[in-house]
Amino acid sequence: MATKKYFLLTFAVCVSFMTAAQNQSKRQYFRHLKYNHVSPYVKLAGIYPISEAEASTTSHYVFNYNKKNQLVLITNNHYFTERRHPLASIGAYKTVFTYQDHKETRIFLDKNGNRVSNDRGVFKEVFTLNKKGNYTKLDFFDLEDNPMESNWNISKYYWTKHKKMVIEKRVNLNNEPKSLSTYFNFGTTGMTFKKDGTPLGNYNLNNNLEVANNEVGIASYQDEYDGFGNHVKYSYHDKSNNLMNNANGFAVGVKIYDSIGNYIGQQIFDADAKLLRKRDIANNQYIKLSDIASKEDSLEIKRISLGYLKALQELKPELMKEVMNDSLNKVTVGFNRALRKEVVSAIPRKRMIENAKNWNKSNTKFPPQSNNQVKILDVYHRIATIKLLSDNWVEYLHLIKLDGKWSIINLLWQHKNIKRYPF
Repeated sequence: MATKKYFLLTFAVCVSFMTAAQNQSKRQYFRHLKYNHVSPYVKLAGIYPISEAEASTTSHYVFNYNKKNQLVLITNNHYFTERRHPLASIGAYKTVFTYQDHKETRIFLDKNGNRVSNDRGVFKEVFTLNKKGNYTKLDFFDLEDNPMESNWNISKYYWTKHKKMVIEKRVNLNNEPKSLSTYFNFGTTGMTFKKDGTPLGNYNLNNNLEVANNEVGIASYQDEYDGFGNHVKYSYHDKSNNLMNNANGFAVGVKIYDSIGNYIGQQIFDADAKLLRKRDIANNQYIKLSDIASKEDSLEIKRISLGYLKALQELKPELMKEVMNDSLNKVTVGFNRALRKEVVSAIPRKRMIENAKNWNKSNTKFPPQSNNQVKILDVYHRIATIKLLSDNWVEYLHLIKLDGKWSIINLLWQHKNIKRYPF
């Protein structure tokens, strides 16, 4: 019965999708979605409009509108690296919008037209609108139209107007109040916006709808956007609007964009405007080959690679600790007698450190004059591939550079005597 119900729902969805597609009257292309970490109350919007010709050569979103200028379909052709956020990203190839009886319904499809969940982890969203077209409620549903919770354990959002704020409340399936998100403890919140719907502030409210500090002294986070629609600054404040360090130890974040809206850098400040850190944002917007490895990096890569053998040969566990990354994956081919087949056999970092203490204590595992050879096969920025030859093994190593230090993270090895393995 459930299967039949799902089939009927899927059929109805496809009919709605085709009908919406037939009624499309306008199509627009955008490089990016306008960033939103505030609430699903914020309307979806594209920024940095481009032509169809430009869209054919770059990452983009396609917005389709009906004759009433209502958004009916978003096609997600955005493949540039970006941080995923349940409020800021879609997480589906197509988002289909239908409108009926003051309801806006959204479903999500993959590239084959199958229904999937979005980045909130739900399969259908139904917004209720008032006569002015503003959202008043949002309900989440699964594939069989049963109410469900998002990945933030929220089942419903409620919105009302109070003075200059939009008040937001959230509940789970048991109708229990839920915080703004699983990692930020605001209960009932008040939101302020510019006339164009751009978020300005999100305030933690008490039972009297007054701005109040949460348990770490934060009462609001406030946003700034530039004229292109880029989210350029966010800051945390107490109820008196003084800057406050949040639970992560900073008060202000500044985001840096290139000329076409790609997020490329970040600066973090404390409440006293002291720069705590800055960093480039990793992205795949531009294809650029890494510079040739420096002499210092090449020497260090060889030292770390050979250090693993030296630690075994000379009983140096501290050296083994240094050269092996905490996430070491060291594997070889083994034979499982019970399964009667070859399997992958792994050795953890802890075992390697123990081996460095005593595996060669008799000094009989290697020749008196060991023959260790290392060849750097490739270095690309902070990753490297190495071939290591010793008297016993042929090995391929992957090294990674973290906080300026190289270490071995992957190690695939095999005995030089291939007859040790069954055919």
